[in-house]
Amino acid sequence: MHLSQHTLIWFGCLIVAVILHEISHGLVALWFGDRTAREAGRLTLNPVPHIDPVGSIVLPALMILSTGTAVGWAKPVPVNPGRLRRPRRDMILVSLAGPATNLLLMAGAAIGARYLFLHTTSTARSFEDLPLGIQVLFTFAEVNVLLAVFNLLPLPPLDGSALVERLLPAAWLPRWYQIRPYGILVIFVLVLFTSVFTTLLTPVDDRLFNFVFR
Repeated sequence: MHLSQHTLIWFGCLIVAVILHEISHGLVALWFGDRTAREAGRLTLNPVPHIDPVGSIVLPALMILSTGTAVGWAKPVPVNPGRLRRPRRDMILVSLAGPATNLLLMAGAAIGARYLFLHTTSTARSFEDLPLGIQVLFTFAEVNVLLAVFNLLPLPPLDGSALVERLLPAAWLPRWYQIRPYGILVIFVLVLFTSVFTTLLTPVDDRLFNFVFR
């Protein structure tokens, strides 16, 4: 399997995972009384309304070039805390919905990939030689677990930053709001000039690989 084909599978899996990640935010917000995402037309599987130029295109492309794998984010689903029944508690659950969805998708895809691998008659010597179904399921599991871990980092605009924001004492919020706009810049610096993401994500990827193929 050529690199271009593998990259195509990776990006295809990433698009699906990111869309389901964002829809889950909107669905949980809707569950708690906020109809903003539905009214904005964001509870859809159509990828176009979810595309964020930086998080969906630029960052994944840079990460593919620098690390060989990629994660990112979609355009954030609009949530109005004022329409939630218990805004401070509910926003924490809304923020957790995306990574939790990715972890559930990862578990399902990993179990499926392991089942197919254990029952395949292939004598493949490399990942690229495995049946296409195993490659797609494993890649989908890989994308989802990396997306979950990445989005839990406490850096704006990632979900982890929303958790920090909701858990901080009210007196600390003004300072947090001052540094929040620089989150994307920090992420770019970390991607381009450090190995932080590789160091963080590689052990997770290795554990997933061992579960499916060992």
